[in-house]
Amino acid sequence: MKPCEMFSCRMLFNQLCFSGLAAVLMCLVAVLAGVVPVTAGEPVRMLDEMVVTAGRVEETRKEISADVTIINNTEIQQSGAANVADLLAEKGIGHIQKYPGTLTAIGIRGFRTDSHGNDLQGKVLVLLDGRRSGTGNVAKILTQNLERIEIIRGPGAVQYGSAGMGGVVNIITRKGTDNGIQVSAGAGSYDRVQGTLGGTVYQNGFDFAGAVSRETRGDYKTGSGHTYDNTGIDSETGISANLGYSFGDRHRVGLIFTGFEADASGDSGYITANDLDNYSDKKSHSVDLGYTGGSEEGTFEWMIRYFTGTDENTWNDPVASNPGGWDDGIPSKRETDLQGAQAQVTGFRGNTRLTTGLDWVDYDIQSDDTPNRSTYENTALFLLARTGFFNDRLVTNLGLRHDWYDVAVKEPAGRSEDTTRFTPSIGIAWMALPDLKLRAQYAQGFMMPTADQMGADHTSFMGPIKGNPDLDPEKSATWEAGLDWFKNGLQASVTWFHTDFEDKIVSDYLPDGTSTWKNEGDAEISGFQADVSYDLGVPLGWSWEVRPYVGFTALTEIDDKTTGQDLLYVSKRHYVAGVLVDSGRGTFVRFNAVHNGSQDIQDWQSGIYPGPVVKKESFWVASLTGAWRFYETEQAGRFSIRGEVHNLFDEDYAYVKGYPMPGRSFFAGLVWEF
Repeated sequence: MKPCEMFSCRMLFNQLCFSGLAAVLMCLVAVLAGVVPVTAGEPVRMLDEMVVTAGRVEETRKEISADVTIINNTEIQQSGAANVADLLAEKGIGHIQKYPGTLTAIGIRGFRTDSHGNDLQGKVLVLLDGRRSGTGNVAKILTQNLERIEIIRGPGAVQYGSAGMGGVVNIITRKGTDNGIQVSAGAGSYDRVQGTLGGTVYQNGFDFAGAVSRETRGDYKTGSGHTYDNTGIDSETGISANLGYSFGDRHRVGLIFTGFEADASGDSGYITANDLDNYSDKKSHSVDLGYTGGSEEGTFEWMIRYFTGTDENTWNDPVASNPGGWDDGIPSKRETDLQGAQAQVTGFRGNTRLTTGLDWVDYDIQSDDTPNRSTYENTALFLLARTGFFNDRLVTNLGLRHDWYDVAVKEPAGRSEDTTRFTPSIGIAWMALPDLKLRAQYAQGFMMPTADQMGADHTSFMGPIKGNPDLDPEKSATWEAGLDWFKNGLQASVTWFHTDFEDKIVSDYLPDGTSTWKNEGDAEISGFQADVSYDLGVPLGWSWEVRPYVGFTALTEIDDKTTGQDLLYVSKRHYVAGVLVDSGRGTFVRFNAVHNGSQDIQDWQSGIYPGPVVKKESFWVASLTGAWRFYETEQAGRFSIRGEVHNLFDEDYAYVKGYPMPGRSFFAGLVWEF
């Protein structure tokens, strides 16, 4: 398919709207869903659990040399998080940069996404079902129809390209594997009201899984008891649908739709200067069309997909609240149109597996800021090789990728520029014992310059702006070693890593007053990560799972070689601890606490430019969630009461200085499953 034909397809798909898809989803669930109850299967040995992110094909955890964390469907359902941002914050994955108004960036190993735009200027890459999501704001992705989340801690550039420096977060929607329907509704503190309709279908080769969710929230109070005005949301709607049809034993065609819309989301400023009538509207949607297949003898597998979507943000600043000020009351808007294609084939011969293919993505970015319109196109070829020795007790993983980039500033006047990047990785996984894996890996990551950084050529009210075509990508190289041990209720993972970061892109001001960019800035980041949990019910023979857990990230080195100081906005310590008690039949209670370490930041509230460097103090935040299945019959289905307490100890805290988070809040709801 030619790029122009793909663009036409994208324009067609963009006509899909929330109301129509919601109606289709409801009808499918209500009409097609049968009464077959969900039955629990046999437990899977953790090292035999299937993962797709690290190798772009299904493989077991014991084959993987990268540090991979999996948040499964059960953990997602037991969380009180309505979106991926809050879920990752609960899991203590890394630094969280969270603002009121559905805006959150997440960090891994000292790098983070860019929540204010798309994923082009982030250093942690967010995927939807294995392809670029087009956004760095993970608060836009709701949790109601997710199968699992797979997280590569460390570079994932050889698999997915630019921005995967600190890690890759692959958010995977569920597929229909049975017939069922779920309806939930609840209410809580700060006028929060939420309702969800979802369900699955699996019959005659057809599979479907989907959910529609809607929520409203009012302004909240902080832990200090002060009402933080303009933090509510008039409405937040999410929809997710995964449809497919399988023919033969190894072929499936599928369509995935993901949509999000937040109307009149409070756009709160610093608490010392909160403009009460400002608000933002946020929208995103995407459509995937794909086909997966394989040869009858199992020696080849293949996949091809096309995807398209739009990510849109609008900031409204009514002039009424700014008389005589700089604000003209005209909304500021930024829209990113994304389209792309993936094609890959995997061959198996003995203990060797080769996966090769092509990625293509095209971004068209229109903004009220300068530049007003820019484009970004990326084509890449990749090869991923896996070879096993000694009956697969020792596995080697090799990756090679070559990317070609074309960027251009379209409005105002600008230039087109191009560049390339070659990326390797190599890793080893050794099953030293049947339940103990040792692993080591070397991998590179990078982030390409943007269109304005390379091709800008115009004048603003501050003077001439000119891109630098000689910019190099920001680059990282990471060494790591670790172990994974899963045995008799014990799950443990420990990793040491060291990252060299170089060629950071920073602003540069020439003697003639021209603004441009240059590569200047190196850093070193080292540390340890560990996650340990133990199901006490296994050795004691209990039918219930009673699992205490603890995890931490300890950065021993966060050196900015340019300044000689610690890196800004990077915490040296993150901890998570808690306990889960679960019947396995819909009744559970979970206590979870996360510690976010102190960090050096710039204090923009000071009124001084640039903001002086100050220390933002550490904090703990805890939550308590639970559910009780109080009634269950084959004829009527399953009924549960769910309860949540967020910020259990009423901590007065903020992820970003000047943007305090809600104080203690409660939520209760009723869930019906059939």
